[in-house]
Amino acid sequence: MPELNHSDAPLPFPILIGDIGGTNARFSILADANSEQEHFPVVQTANFETIDDAIRLILEKSKVQPRAAILAMAGPVQGDEIPLTNCDWVIRPKTMIANLGIEDVLVINDFEAQALAIADVADEHRETIGETGDSMAASRAVLGPGTGLGVAGLIHTQHQWIPVPGEGGHIDLGPRTERDLQIWPHLEAIEGRISAEQIICGRGLQNLYHAICKVDGVEPSLKEPADITTHALAGTNAQAEETLTLFVTYLGRLAGDIAMIFMARGGVYLSGGISQKILPALQKQEFRAAFEDKAPHTEMMKTIPTYVVVNPLAALSGLAAYARKPSSFGLATDGRRWRP
Repeated sequence: MPELNHSDAPLPFPILIGDIGGTNARFSILADANSEQEHFPVVQTANFETIDDAIRLILEKSKVQPRAAILAMAGPVQGDEIPLTNCDWVIRPKTMIANLGIEDVLVINDFEAQALAIADVADEHRETIGETGDSMAASRAVLGPGTGLGVAGLIHTQHQWIPVPGEGGHIDLGPRTERDLQIWPHLEAIEGRISAEQIICGRGLQNLYHAICKVDGVEPSLKEPADITTHALAGTNAQAEETLTLFVTYLGRLAGDIAMIFMARGGVYLSGGISQKILPALQKQEFRAAFEDKAPHTEMMKTIPTYVVVNPLAALSGLAAYARKPSSFGLATDGRRWRP
């Protein structure tokens, strides 16, 4: 039998599990492979100077001292100091090992965790968008607008699920219709381009709403993304309604692009709080119409199912599934795992 690679050895239990976003951080502790996760209240990242401070609070509330940690964070994982994209926290695994009593730390991208979660989603934890066939054991994709826009793939091969991380939220998004061409000049470009994340996320809703107001010659009256979606769903503000309609249209276009990139015959999943909140809008015709409008492959696109994940702790569930049975997943850990 070949010798087990240091980075491939299962993490020792108990394991601290963390889903670290730009605004919220969620934690649980998994005592052993057969236990249910012990969940803790959601942490607001702005309330803690460092992630270590937040973890100390969690450990004070638990009777279990974890030996290992699996952390999914919003941003690329590089080096020994890992900054989050939309938050001031920096993850320093060596410092955690030195100061928190943890001996083994694995850090992955937050949408890798979302990808792990969609390997096996119970029916009660997903809502189907449109009328398509059931998902199969085939490649899948997940994307989710939140503080930013995350994208990941999940490849099924040789009896394993392999998550594929990336920064797909930062790909270009361009205008297609006459209305798009009216709106686009009023969207702020970053170094000369409009990325998907400039429109399809919380602040993207605001960007789109303000651009629509500018085109319509209307003074914007709604300040927060939640205000925009609330008025849009209630039908009490015309610009908010169009903002949400175009938001789900653009999300459908992007989801279709990602589906083709991964040939995601197993389905495309929308995750995150925004997707759950705007579910009524996603279930209208615009999302699926934009998703399927991919000539010359429109007929193929009609066969790919789309879902909204309605489990707010999906990432923690995905990480726990990996912790319990790592052999079921082809998760790369080289350069992302730290031990003394």
